Parts: sequence; structure tokens; C-alpha cells
Amino acid sequence: MNTSPLSSDGSLHPPYALQTVGFPLPALAALAGRLPLGDGREVALATLCAARLATGLLPPDSFGLEDRQLRADATRVWLAALTLPAVIRDSLMRVVEGTVAGPMQTAGALRVVATAADSVLDAASSLELERLVRRLAAVS
Repeated sequence: MNTSPLSSDGSLHPPYALQTVGFPLPALAALAGRLPLGDGREVALATLCAARLATGLLPPDSFGLEDRQLRADATRVWLAALTLPAVIRDSLMRVVEGTVAGPMQTAGALRVVATAADSVLDAASSLELERLVRRLAAVS
């Protein structure tokens, strides 16, 4: 057990303090928050939702098959309520299906989503998705 009052980044971290939990997709979430209401925002939010669902396949907090199936079912219902271009909707549904099938299928489908949503995504969001794709492919 590390009893040093300094955290790995050199900042003061008392031994009784909780460890900071980071959000896995901050650039994509920020993009969705900045975009005006309408198609672009819905595409960004749906992409964020699918990518967040995909992070459930990554260790150390990967979900079991039953939990992944429940999450996929709920996400399908939510995506059906959005007004999305057909190509993006189909790509997002493949990501959702991929989260049940496994990391490699999810990585491939997420790469297609990143390409389909390229006109909406900014550079930081695209980079986050590419990193997620690489991490998913590495888990396989």
C-alpha cells in the first residue's frame, strides 16, 4: 500500500482521500454540450452513448454478458427515439450489437460510426474514438 501523501502526478493526496474517477470520453461529451439543438447534437449524443456502452467491454470494469445484453436493449430503445441519418443509425446499432458479441466486433463498428459521423465530430472527439477502437481491438 502506498502511504505517500503525493499522488502519481506529484499533487498532494491525503491517504484517506478517495481516488479521482475520470470520465472516459470528455471531448465527445464536451462536443455534445457545445453543439446547438438539432441533428449534429443528436449525432454527437448518440455517438457518445454508443462509445460509453463500448467502454463496458474494457477491463478492469468490464461487464458480464447478461449486463451487456440489458444495456444494449435499453440503448436500442433510446436510439430508436432519436432523429438520426439512416447511415449513422445503422452504424450505431451495429456498435450496440457488437457490445454483446465482443470487443473486436465493437471496435470495427465503432470505426464505421467515427467515419459516418466525421462531419459532426471535432478532432479531439475523433481522436478519443480512435483510441477507444484501439483499446477494444487490443482486448480481443
